[in-house]
Amino acid sequence: MTTAVVAALLHYLGVVDLSPLSKFEGSADLDVVHIIAQTAHCIAQGKVGSGFDVSSAVYGSHRYVRFSPDVLSSAQDAAKGTPLQEVMAAILKGKWDHERTKFSLPPLMNLLLGEPGTGGSSTPSMVGAVKRWQKSDPAKAQETWRKLSEANSKLEIQFNILSKLAEENCNAYKCVIDKCSKQKSEKWIEQSIEPSQEAVVKALLGARSAMVEIRNLMHQMGEAAGVPIEPESQTRLLDATMDMEGVLLAGVPGAGGFDAVFAVTLGDSGNNVAKAWSSLNVLALLVREDPHGVSLETADPRTEEITATVSAVHIE
Repeated sequence: MTTAVVAALLHYLGVVDLSPLSKFEGSADLDVVHIIAQTAHCIAQGKVGSGFDVSSAVYGSHRYVRFSPDVLSSAQDAAKGTPLQEVMAAILKGKWDHERTKFSLPPLMNLLLGEPGTGGSSTPSMVGAVKRWQKSDPAKAQETWRKLSEANSKLEIQFNILSKLAEENCNAYKCVIDKCSKQKSEKWIEQSIEPSQEAVVKALLGARSAMVEIRNLMHQMGEAAGVPIEPESQTRLLDATMDMEGVLLAGVPGAGGFDAVFAVTLGDSGNNVAKAWSSLNVLALLVREDPHGVSLETADPRTEEITATVSAVHIE
């Protein structure tokens, strides 16, 4: 929401040009949107967060390494009465050292985001608890963070392998995804009848294993810090989700807690996941993984959808 509002205002005022013809990867206009959206988000939250949500909203799917928090230190001055023009001038001139690398889900995979009807969590208080744990037990905290970083890298590697396999042997890849989308994970290995298909299944199971490791480490971190990063209710939901046909992985996004859950599904299996979530009072949101990021719509997409639906009606 922050990114959409900032981008709309900047485009309307002529500060940036977000029209399809002007947009390209690495655009300076997108960088301006990113910096101002991060600043607005920081001022609204009263703290410097990770910024990954704003970055993905601006640039689309990518591998993200956050910026140094100091670059937004002057944003706190806005709350102390410093003119916003001065604050923004300093921030725009700052050294933004964040990193983003091209990354997206492999073909024929879908991202689902669900909102449980159990209320949300206070991210600032949860982050504060984790930071206190880091200070009280630095050795254990550092070891956990290292293992979590390694597990995240394992997941990224498996996704990249799957994307490469899809490019090198599209037919074998499609065949495996189609078969696995109709089976639980323990039967996936049975779906490969040749080496090229076996490689796809191996990468799928590798990604799944990495996600299980990530969840375990986040659960351990939550217990050590005394906060529910993956609450028991979410654990039961995620375990049930990962046990469904065609589900590659599932977890809690961001800082965790009760806010949301996500799943990555194969082929058309996401429809069954959405139905299962609905029966458990979990709303599958109308969002999807998008490699493009912020963009200027030529028309209200809701209007286009309604128009298309009406046009499809035949009256005899």
